[in-house]
Amino acid sequence: MKISAIKGVKDILPDEIARVQQLEETAHRMFERFGYSEIRIPIFEYTGLFARGIGATTDIVEKEMYTFEDRDGKKLTLRPEGTASVVRAYIEHQMYRHRPVTKLYYLGPMFRHERPQAGRFRQFYQIGLEALGTSSSALDVEVLALLTWTLQEVNATEIQLELNSLGDAACRPDYRKALQSFLKDRLNKLCEECQRRYETNPLRILDCKKEGCRAITATAPSPLDHLCPDCLAHFQQVKSGLNRLKIPFVINERLVRGLDYYTRTAFEVTTTKLGAQNAIAAGGRYDGLVEELGGPPTPGIGFAMGVERITSLMRPVEPRKPDLFFALLGEEAARQMLPLIMQLQREGLKIEMDYSGGSLKKQMSLSDKLVARYTLIIGDNELKSGKSILRNMSTKEQQELDLPTLSQTLKSLVKP
Repeated sequence: MKISAIKGVKDILPDEIARVQQLEETAHRMFERFGYSEIRIPIFEYTGLFARGIGATTDIVEKEMYTFEDRDGKKLTLRPEGTASVVRAYIEHQMYRHRPVTKLYYLGPMFRHERPQAGRFRQFYQIGLEALGTSSSALDVEVLALLTWTLQEVNATEIQLELNSLGDAACRPDYRKALQSFLKDRLNKLCEECQRRYETNPLRILDCKKEGCRAITATAPSPLDHLCPDCLAHFQQVKSGLNRLKIPFVINERLVRGLDYYTRTAFEVTTTKLGAQNAIAAGGRYDGLVEELGGPPTPGIGFAMGVERITSLMRPVEPRKPDLFFALLGEEAARQMLPLIMQLQREGLKIEMDYSGGSLKKQMSLSDKLVARYTLIIGDNELKSGKSILRNMSTKEQQELDLPTLSQTLKSLVKP
């Protein structure tokens, strides 16, 4: 019986991987310039971490997590996002003792049992970062700038930074009451899901994608009109900092994000090129999360980028072509040249060969197919004469190279 991949997961094939690698390499380079260090977090955690950190009434925890019982009866969950795990590690290893602001980044697969569709998978990849230790608006600006510039570095096109503020523990309760008061007489017109959210998480109603609910909430109170003086000043400072850096943004008063831990700054980067799944990166400030998970009061902010969605916006990346193809004619040529091939590979040349041997015509055809820059031809005649033939595959020009000095000559002529 033919076995195929599970619905909602996909293989990342060699012709796609070049863009993924470019994005990952760019993130490594950009994040480390700004003082972020990589952390590797576990694929699975105790379920309670996500229930407490993300919020028990969020869609992720209620409907989307892959949760199972270990053999000892403990509930474990494949990570649906990275922030809760990073914060857990931050607390467990007492990173707050080492420096006032801790900057970490991660990359890897996440898992959610969602309905598979374009741009949405059950196993998907994220690159994210978290900065913990200060509530300064300057850090918000740095994080938003770093996200924007990283996307620019990989030529992700037609993107827009959307910004909002959700207030904090001082002012959000008043906004929640105002929103519930607005929705009370309209409750029976909302979808069933939003009716349930009315009591548990009313802010999420603003994020509903159904046209009927969006029409009803079009005139709903704005969180920006209910910010306390401190939150309002913080938001003004963030906007001012972005303007000074000439980073464009738009205010989206409906932007609430789907996780309970966000406070103050919330943001998304969206695109017009991906249809309904238009968010390619998102994040925000979470000043109460560390304390909620058992650590000391510690403000923080972070974001996650969707690898699949971003790479779909990137220009195609040409994989590196072979620097040199060895056309080896006969067993003796293969035996004598194998140590040289491996030496050159270790020293930086990309080299291909036909392991099954075959005629010169067949091997030259393979070299053409691989788009090798040069082909080196060595057979019994070349071994006897002490000379090999190097062909430039673009110009078709050939030259003889002495076998005793072949290694140095090739490294000089065929530079990567």
